[in-house]
Amino acid sequence: MSDNTRGLLWALLAVALFATAVALAKVAAVHYHVLQILFFRQVTVLLSSLPEVAKFYPQGLRTKRPGAHFVRLAGAFVAMSCGIWAVTVLPLTTAVTLGFTQVFFTTLLAFLLLREPVGPYRLSAVIVGFIGVLVVMRPGVNGLLDWHVLIPVVGAMGGGVAVTSVRRLAGTETTATLLFYQSLFVGLLSGVPLLWLWTTPDLEGWILLLSMGVIATAGQWFGVRSLRLGEASVIGNMEYTRLIHATILGYFLFAEVPDIWTIAGATLIVGSSAFVFHRENAARKRSLTT
Repeated sequence: MSDNTRGLLWALLAVALFATAVALAKVAAVHYHVLQILFFRQVTVLLSSLPEVAKFYPQGLRTKRPGAHFVRLAGAFVAMSCGIWAVTVLPLTTAVTLGFTQVFFTTLLAFLLLREPVGPYRLSAVIVGFIGVLVVMRPGVNGLLDWHVLIPVVGAMGGGVAVTSVRRLAGTETTATLLFYQSLFVGLLSGVPLLWLWTTPDLEGWILLLSMGVIATAGQWFGVRSLRLGEASVIGNMEYTRLIHATILGYFLFAEVPDIWTIAGATLIVGSSAFVFHRENAARKRSLTT
């Protein structure tokens, strides 16, 4: 198989694992606080990153831009906590659909903070994407007053902040530094409130929480492997298959059936975010050839 084909298969597996981890988080949220679920996930990621960090210790932990790290970590915490919170109060497909708005926030923040060019095509795609958000929220007054739909949008905004910050840090920081600080900071920030919010799991709870962490961590590493093997333009499109997994898992685990508004909004959001992705990839290829 070609590298692109192998990368494609790893990406499909990574997306399936991420979707499964989100579904398990929704199951766990019945008994455990969102921050406790996030804590277990980050501890697992931290443990998996230690061997990589050890290769670069102590130089890999030094940073010249602590301020940019703080902004990035704050954005990552908002993105992860809201991502888990969203699936506890919304149908799985709706939460995943609204999470795709991160592409639009990343585009706008890159324009405002990094001065990356945003032409009329990308701007139009961003507008169409936000129209899709309104469709998912429902065009009626009752829908627009349901503040729960704002949770994944706020999480997507945090994700956009984190991604934009990583772009600023990429020139001076190693991958080990970025990975270690994120898992440590988010784990601590979610762990401190557990002094008051902790619920001691039973045997099934431990298995559920640890399984969720291991599956999410495996998805992260498989995702990295897919990007090492395949082209970004091929691998990035696989992210949208998460909607398929979310729909299937939502139906069989939670008896959720997406309505016409969710399907219509998902079409607008996925289509416009895919267009933004392709425009950015084309621009990157042009910059490499000039």
